[in-house]
Amino acid sequence: MAAVSLRLGDLVWGKLGRYPPWPGKIVNPPKDLKKPRGKKCFFVKFFGTEDQYLCIQNVLERGVDCAWIKVEQLKPYHLHKEEMIKINKGKRFQQAVDAVEEFLRKTKGKDQASSHNSNEEKNRRNSSEERGKQTAGEEKRKASLSEGKLKKGTGEGKKRVSSVSSERGSKSPLKRAQDQSPRKRGRPPKDEKDLTIPESSTVKRVMTGTVAGFKWPPSVSEPVKDNDPHFHHFLLSQTEKPAVCYQAITKKLKVCEEETGSTSIQAADSTAVNGSITPTDKKIGFLGLGLMGSGIVSNLLKMGHTVTVWNRTAEKCDLFIQEGARLGRTPAEVVSTCDITFACVSDPKAAKDVLGPSGVLQGIRPGKCYVDMSTVDADTVTELAQVIVSRGGRFLEAPVSGNQQLSNDGMLVILAAGDRGLYEDCSSCFQAMGKTSFFLGEVGNAAKMMLIVNMVQGSFMATIAEGLTLAQVTGQSQQTLLDILNQGQLASIFLDQKCQNILQGNFKPDFYLKYIQKDLRLAIALGDSVNHPTPMAAAANEVYKRAKALDQSDNDMSAVYRAYIH
Repeated sequence: MAAVSLRLGDLVWGKLGRYPPWPGKIVNPPKDLKKPRGKKCFFVKFFGTEDQYLCIQNVLERGVDCAWIKVEQLKPYHLHKEEMIKINKGKRFQQAVDAVEEFLRKTKGKDQASSHNSNEEKNRRNSSEERGKQTAGEEKRKASLSEGKLKKGTGEGKKRVSSVSSERGSKSPLKRAQDQSPRKRGRPPKDEKDLTIPESSTVKRVMTGTVAGFKWPPSVSEPVKDNDPHFHHFLLSQTEKPAVCYQAITKKLKVCEEETGSTSIQAADSTAVNGSITPTDKKIGFLGLGLMGSGIVSNLLKMGHTVTVWNRTAEKCDLFIQEGARLGRTPAEVVSTCDITFACVSDPKAAKDVLGPSGVLQGIRPGKCYVDMSTVDADTVTELAQVIVSRGGRFLEAPVSGNQQLSNDGMLVILAAGDRGLYEDCSSCFQAMGKTSFFLGEVGNAAKMMLIVNMVQGSFMATIAEGLTLAQVTGQSQQTLLDILNQGQLASIFLDQKCQNILQGNFKPDFYLKYIQKDLRLAIALGDSVNHPTPMAAAANEVYKRAKALDQSDNDMSAVYRAYIH
């Protein structure tokens, strides 16, 4: 890449990881945002990202529109515009380019208006100077005539005129006007320094009414009242009203607290923020290095956490040992040597098994913390909590919504419930592994919510597969169907990725089919427990069971497509 000098305010193409270059502008970063160490980089605000549906994947779908970009990943906008437009044809990309062009038009308009205003001001000044010269000439002529008339008067008159003339000559025109202005009888002359304009009754009513009742939000530099110490080190601004959404000015974080007491922490793009995460000084343990656990541990290590790992298949630990993790020979050893231990295993049976012989319970003692991130039913997680707490431990459930790619990218959504204090202690860990975390109250709530989320996702995936096969058997193009869906309200990364999997016949697991079927089964049972019908989920579950019978269990959930073509 050619070396080009860049500076603040320049329009650029910025490249983020494996995603295409995106148009942006080099801006000043927020004062509290540290510059990443290492190679030279600039803080870039991307265009077309005001709406999170018009964003570069992996930028504002994370809730931000700015990021630190290394200088070698930047290209001047105008120099490479035609090249970029040729290689990128997407609708979102075009909207971003349109936003740049609109910005350039507005900037040009402002410059022209500024130039026009400058010329007008210059003309006004010249005109004013000309009028001033004419007025001065007129006054001089009048003074000359007046002086001529006065010379014809008496000597006494001459003295008086001379005195007045010298007095006038020593005063400014403004002062002469003040001296000549009529005063009301009996009112003493005002001090010349007192030029205060009396406030009208209308202004007074406005100031004491509407405006007085309005409270200005605190500026970034002002100290912020922080009701929750958990948010103290990264909450940038908030209002004093309860049960509202507090949004940081820089979009670095967004914290939402509802009347139910649930709290959401939304972290920014990891490119922009993760470098400033302060890892907890607590020792972290992690049990389970599957599709999700592997990405989580990798991000914990990247962000500077001290992590001890264990996996049922010990070979999976080797890669993380090389990255700086410590090896625990048993779950009991991990729990006993760590302050907070996370577990992310496959199902309710595995979640209970990890507590057994040489397991978690053997290492639990007062003060030890256990966080279960597995997707299980509420009864299972309640049982786990009771056992842990009975031994003096602290418990938090924190299942995660996402897939292998989101886990690797540190973009999971964490749903937590249980010990609120422990949730706060896990703050830096949650920021490292996810983009958002929610605290949902008492134990069991997160399990229920997670099953509902996965029920919707699993049912949607089955519907996508059903639509693609119906298009095929009726002679319609599956690719055209995808193109149409991607231009409509259903457009999403999930839809696009899963359809591409099907069209390419690539079912490498990003979310195991057997696990989404397990979650559908548990969600249906949840509905049964409260006598609530779940016919859509039940129908989808049958299709997944058919796919499992076709030996698709260890493939991606999109392999449910094969249940329709066999």
